[in-house]
Amino acid sequence: MARDQTLIAKLDQLIQLFNAKAMDLPDGLFDRKTQFRLNGAPFETLLGQPPNDPLVLMLTRGPAGYRFMTKALQHAVPDAKLERGELSEAGGEVWLSGHCRGTGEAINTVVAIDLKMAPAGWIAVAEARVEAGSLEKLREARLRP
Repeated sequence: MARDQTLIAKLDQLIQLFNAKAMDLPDGLFDRKTQFRLNGAPFETLLGQPPNDPLVLMLTRGPAGYRFMTKALQHAVPDAKLERGELSEAGGEVWLSGHCRGTGEAINTVVAIDLKMAPAGWIAVAEARVEAGSLEKLREARLRP
């Protein structure tokens, strides 16, 4: 199987795991150094702490970073579901749907995904781009008890 097909299979598995609310990850998808970005900002810069702090990096990079972000999203949208669009080694898009915590307001948005691969085949950088209005709804829902 070509590298691109293997990656797509792993991304499909990741989407299935997300939809099942599982925190497992496909083997070899992320390295401990994998960086996640949201609308151009590295996740570690969004926490309000020095982005080079070792604890911040431990929480925001690699499998731990994926799990940390996934839990925040699932808190904001408890019934969150992902559906994939076209995906390749360079990225693609997924659709996020569900209902915001506290208000029950429906969210249905396209999330553009950009991927940068490491030579060894794992994702080195994963960036999600979300439309500003949808992102604001997610932020507000995440802050609700």
